[in-house]
Amino acid sequence: MDELPEAVALTPTSFRTDHRTADAEAELASLVFVLDLQAANPAVRRLRAWARDELAARPGDTAVDVGAGTGEEVQALASLVWPTGRAVGVEPHAGLRAEAQRRAAGTSATYVDGDARALPFEDGSVDVLRCERVWQHLVDPQEAADEVARVLAPGGRVAVLDTDWSTVVGRAGDPDVQRRLNESTWRRMANPFAGRHLRAQLQRAGLTVRADIGSSALVMPDEVMASPMMVDLDLRLGVEEGVVSQDEADAYRQAVVEAAQRGEGFMAVTMFAVVGDKPGSG
Repeated sequence: MDELPEAVALTPTSFRTDHRTADAEAELASLVFVLDLQAANPAVRRLRAWARDELAARPGDTAVDVGAGTGEEVQALASLVWPTGRAVGVEPHAGLRAEAQRRAAGTSATYVDGDARALPFEDGSVDVLRCERVWQHLVDPQEAADEVARVLAPGGRVAVLDTDWSTVVGRAGDPDVQRRLNESTWRRMANPFAGRHLRAQLQRAGLTVRADIGSSALVMPDEVMASPMMVDLDLRLGVEEGVVSQDEADAYRQAVVEAAQRGEGFMAVTMFAVVGDKPGSG
């Protein structure tokens, strides 16, 4: 596994549009590292493939990925809507957007600045839209759901994928310390239980939600958990907030890392995916 850039640690707000950092270059390297790590995870790949199949983008469609990150899914959409359609990634982080554009060189994928709550598209102009792990960062995700409904054309399809952080489970370490760390993380997040609300929010926006709800448990590989950086952020913040003592944090960290080094670690969280259709015929 590549080493995480050491110059900066990610914070709970690193993916939010209002986040500011003193070292943008170092934080960008960390963001790209984490996004690449997640994109390579089999659970993420499975759920993305399921959503892609459900959306069924076809040549001539206008396809949009909101919160495109480093752009892999925009490139996948571009290959499906080619040669007469277009695939656009919406990414508010300038550094990630530039990285996505660099990686998409030679493809028809394009990237624009924008916000999930104010999409840069005309009413009824989008045939296919996906949005992955964005709503957990929004205080009012219903605004984003309403925006999806606004830009979708009649007969348009949307897939929203997000995590429900109440589903975190771990094998190593004191379960009570794990519980307190989980609850501390939830308090710092804008929308930690995003996954369970996706269906209701799309329905409230006037979309017809399909009965089949996708899900996938993102299990962290032992080689990842053996790197202390994967737990250090939560532990540091937990100590700073008085949620756990330094001794408890040190013991938990040691237990997680050592279990992973033995090939006996286990930590997972569940992602959900909901697909909706805009009423009417395209």
